[in-house]
Formats: sequence, C-alpha cells, structure tokens
Amino acid sequence: MTDHDMSTLLALATGTAEEAAALLRERRSVGVTVAATKSSLLDIVTEADRTAEELIRRRILAARPEDGFIGEEGTAVAGSSGVTWIVDPLDGTVNYLYEAGPYAVSIAAVSGPAAPDAWRALVGAVVVCTEQVTYAASEGNGATADGRPIGCSREDRLELALLATGFGYDRVARVGQAADVARVAPSVRDLRMGGSAAAELCLVASGRLDAYYERRLSPWDYAAGALIVREAGGVVEGPGGGTPDDELVLASAPALITPLRELLGDQEH
Repeated sequence: MTDHDMSTLLALATGTAEEAAALLRERRSVGVTVAATKSSLLDIVTEADRTAEELIRRRILAARPEDGFIGEEGTAVAGSSGVTWIVDPLDGTVNYLYEAGPYAVSIAAVSGPAAPDAWRALVGAVVVCTEQVTYAASEGNGATADGRPIGCSREDRLELALLATGFGYDRVARVGQAADVARVAPSVRDLRMGGSAAAELCLVASGRLDAYYERRLSPWDYAAGALIVREAGGVVEGPGGGTPDDELVLASAPALITPLRELLGDQEH
C-alpha cells in the first residue's frame, strides 16, 4: 500500500471519527436513552451508539464501497478489497450515560483476515470526545494528537509508574480482575480506572500514562489504540507476549512490559 493510500485511509478515519464525535456530544447535550443491554445488565447500548455506528458505516462505505466493516453494535459487511474497518462508535458508554469520565470514537482500518491475530493494522483514529482531541496513526509514520507528534513514556521503574485498567461487564470475571488489582496496586505509583479502553491507550501513547492493561476486551476496543501506542514508541502485547486478545491487552512503555507481565502472572512464550 502506497503512502498516498495510507494518507487517504487516515484522512477518512479521522474525518469520520470527528464527525461521529460531534454527533455524540450533541446527543449527550439533550439527554441519553438506553436502548438495550448486551452481555449483561451492566453492558448497555444507547441510541447514540447505534446512530454513530450508522453514520460511520455510511461515510466509510460511501467512500470505499469494496471494503469490509465490523462495528461493535452488530454491523458486519463483507468486503472484497482486503481492507476491513474495525469500529467502536462509542467506547465508554457508561461514562457517556453518567457524564462521568472519558468516552471516545475508535476507527481502525486493517488488511488481511479480520482477526487480531492475523490482521495488519494500517491506520487508527481515536477521538476522545471529552477532551476534543483526535489521536491518529498510520503504520510506519508515527502517532499524533491533533496533528502534533506524540511519544510514550520512558519510565523504567515499576514503582514509579502510573497505570490504568478497567473492569468488564461480567460480574464473575470481575473477581479475577479484582485479584489483578490487588497484585498490581501495591507495586506501582498509582492505578486508575477511566472506563474507556480507547482513551486509556491514547494516554499511554501520549506519555500521560506509563501503562494500561485490561482483560475481556473486544477487538474494536483496542484496534485503533494499539496501533497508536506502537507508533508512539510503546509496546502492546497479549498473553505470553503474543497478540492482544480477549484474555489480555497490555500496553506500556518498553521498559515496563516484562515486569508488568510478571506482576500479572502472565508468562512469556
């Protein structure tokens, strides 16, 4: 894929994410309606989630009708171009509902099979709506925030590191996630929970967090953010140092990746 093609993809991703973010902010100003629940009563969908995903799908497929599309709210379109868009139209829905914490739009374009262990991430854009900042990256070209280059932390001492994590929507799984917190919290400077994986990954990319980990994420939660972290000089791994998946997503400054994996009880392959 040429530099021109990558630039075109990135422009489409950022422009569409910014339009969806404006829609979400406008909808939030007039109130939020919970449309449904998904995996549990904790896992909600708002009308704004659905409207934003539909806007993103229409914009992207109008520009690139041969591409595939996978959205968190159930949109799945098979493509023939070899490029698939992985979209979370509203990451941080509970924050959005309560006006408590960040929420974001996340859009990535990948090539190859639409599976995290097989795709090649091409471009990623995350608009953190509550900051009104657009984070973006394309493969091999670095990462930016509102067009300015960003870089991850160079912290190398775990005891001085600021970390973030999150809890999933499965109440039983939260028991194990709480056990992770009990292991991690005494060993680091502080541990935060922001409620939006996409936003937390962008904080790692910009050096405002030293690391972030979470279990039970879906590909659309981290597809764009993981590329942004890597292009900012950080490391993103999954179980045993492999590909991120629903078991573990770990993003950090390079020097912290091994001690964090050990702290979480995750052994390298």
